[in-house]
Amino acid sequence: MLGRIVLTSLFSLAAFAQPPNETQHPDATHPQARINVQVNEVIVPVTVTDEKGRFVSNLDQKDFEIFDEGRPQHIKFFTRERNQPVVIGFLLDLSNTARLQWKTFQEAAEDLVTHLLPGDSKYSGYLITYATEAELAANTTSDSEKLLEKIRKTKPGGGAALYDAIYTACTRRELVKGEPIEPRRVIVIVGDGHDNASKHTLDEVLELAQRNLVTIYGVSTVSFGFTAEGERNLTRLCNETGGRVEYPLQGVYKDVSGYLSTPSDEGNYAIKVGTGGYTAAIANGIYTSIANVAGEVTTQYILRYVPDATDTGRQFRKIQVRVNLANVQVRARTGYYPFAP
Repeated sequence: MLGRIVLTSLFSLAAFAQPPNETQHPDATHPQARINVQVNEVIVPVTVTDEKGRFVSNLDQKDFEIFDEGRPQHIKFFTRERNQPVVIGFLLDLSNTARLQWKTFQEAAEDLVTHLLPGDSKYSGYLITYATEAELAANTTSDSEKLLEKIRKTKPGGGAALYDAIYTACTRRELVKGEPIEPRRVIVIVGDGHDNASKHTLDEVLELAQRNLVTIYGVSTVSFGFTAEGERNLTRLCNETGGRVEYPLQGVYKDVSGYLSTPSDEGNYAIKVGTGGYTAAIANGIYTSIANVAGEVTTQYILRYVPDATDTGRQFRKIQVRVNLANVQVRARTGYYPFAP
């Protein structure tokens, strides 16, 4: 099983092996483009935020250090341009666990698509829905309406094949010319991270995502006061690929003084379910999470370097990115799998 996945991922990353050091992908939706990339270059998207979670977007190349297996590397290419080209996979959980807040997260998915696919050809996206099976509901396109139409018609029910959905995202959709360099590859999972129906495993699809230079973000559907079996797995998928998880329903009561000591028939909540205050709090949480994900996808630094130690094996090589500033958080993928071109 894993051998097939690795082979598929190497074909997906064949851009790195095309002489003379150029990435090319067949796709009728975009004009032909050529991006010069050395075959053994490592590409690392990086997000930097301050102690309040705000994006730090005015750094220069000299502010960054990058280490490959603990060895300092020379940054060959650096950019901090906003609104860089990106292709985004929207993975929408349609399992039974999505029923409780389904309308809320259906609207959240629509807002995400609208924000991240504004009609500009340099932004492309596709939709994969997953319940007992994963389905490519809308193939790669710059037309957000094609994805929105599918989202509006979906209804939850069944198991959860999240890992199969990630596998589908990496292997069974149309590519855009220049991937994964320009545009970059991003997946946004709207779900709780649990999986009980996939043919593939977490480790398999995590390796596949890392080999395909995919950054994964999560918009968790876990409600306040609850935990989900797959929450840890969703966090791992995001953290190890350089993304993160947003929890729009977890902060509903964070600004309410004494919410746990306010008696109520349905529970000790100062904002009661079904009231305008609760609805407004949910809407604000969703809006903030969408803004955070959209901002991070389009506000990343891109670092590229050629490792000083040649290694054509398959072992995972660890990366560490540092910024010469105090009180900032740096997010980047934790490493990569080298391979022979």
